[in-house]
Amino acid sequence: MIYLDNAATSWPKPESVYQTLGDFLRIAGANPGRAGHKMAVQAAEAIARTRRSIAELLNAETPERVVFASNATDALNLAIRGLLRPGDHAITSSMEHNSVIRPLRAHEREGGELTIVRADELGRVDPADVEAVIQPNTKLIAITHASNVTGAVTPIEALAGIAQRRGVLLLVDGAQTVGARPIDVQAIGIDLLAFPGHKGLLGPTGTGALYIGPRVDLERFTPLRSGGTGIHSEDEEQPLTLPWRYEAGTVNTVGIAALGEGVTYVLEHGVEEIARHEEGLMDRLKSGLRSIDGVRLFETDPDVTPAAVCSFTIDGWTPGDAGAVLDSSFEIACRVGLHCAPLTIETIGAGATGTIRFSPGPFTTADEIDQALGAVAELAESPLT
Repeated sequence: MIYLDNAATSWPKPESVYQTLGDFLRIAGANPGRAGHKMAVQAAEAIARTRRSIAELLNAETPERVVFASNATDALNLAIRGLLRPGDHAITSSMEHNSVIRPLRAHEREGGELTIVRADELGRVDPADVEAVIQPNTKLIAITHASNVTGAVTPIEALAGIAQRRGVLLLVDGAQTVGARPIDVQAIGIDLLAFPGHKGLLGPTGTGALYIGPRVDLERFTPLRSGGTGIHSEDEEQPLTLPWRYEAGTVNTVGIAALGEGVTYVLEHGVEEIARHEEGLMDRLKSGLRSIDGVRLFETDPDVTPAAVCSFTIDGWTPGDAGAVLDSSFEIACRVGLHCAPLTIETIGAGATGTIRFSPGPFTTADEIDQALGAVAELAESPLT
């Protein structure tokens, strides 16, 4: 099988991830941070080790600023629902995944305000357009780092500067970039960064995290859940201490331990090297798609290197039909449809049935890209309608 659905979840995983998932519960299956016996200590150390590795990858101020979640959507909900109150204004863009749009729409229904800044057809968000809609009650800019449909990259450095200057928090959806391209949260000035463990970090599903920067007021930033933390058990209120303020209950110990192995792989091989590999594959893929008659490629800003995500359509084929044939006849796994991002589909001018999406990863080869291009060419030569 040629796997080109890494934007949904990366596959395959490093061998160490599989080994940890198979072995961890046998040797360290106790509850982390809830007891002092050896198994509990081993479990707690595995959680701490993964937290340290992620902090190193992102250049977070301290590991405690990395709060574990069940996925990027969970982390985004924690940030959006925990920070915004009725009457607060938030800003986002038309390039967002539903994991940003839906909690913001819920905030709007509950008495909040929302402005969606329109990107152009190449997915470019103008920072000046964002700054122009900041209001006295604006509390949050919530925006994707890279589109899950086209790979278009948002200028978060410029937005971070605007957010700091105007006293607004910046929440970045890093689902398509964390682990796949270098991110320094301190150098950029990101206040909150939500990301999954199962994509660029090469961990298992059911894992993710939220980085919480020093400008975030923890007293105002309320947790979505309250309960046991293993610390300050004498208090009946949720502690203010990071990360436990936002990690009530037992975390996904085995998943986080396996995630740590994925992060270790990324650190050892280097994010820069992974990014170069994926950029080379993307250049090959896009160049090939442009050369096939009947294929419409949805382009991004030519001056900005996109994330490893690309969308296209084939004349005479619905994305759904094309995806089914690519799977059944060519053993190519890809994503088709709206990609949980209908505003993006509308923004880039794709049709109501969406696009075909190819997303290579760190284990994808140039030969696999060439085989996929050959399959697309065959489909383009034999339209269904």
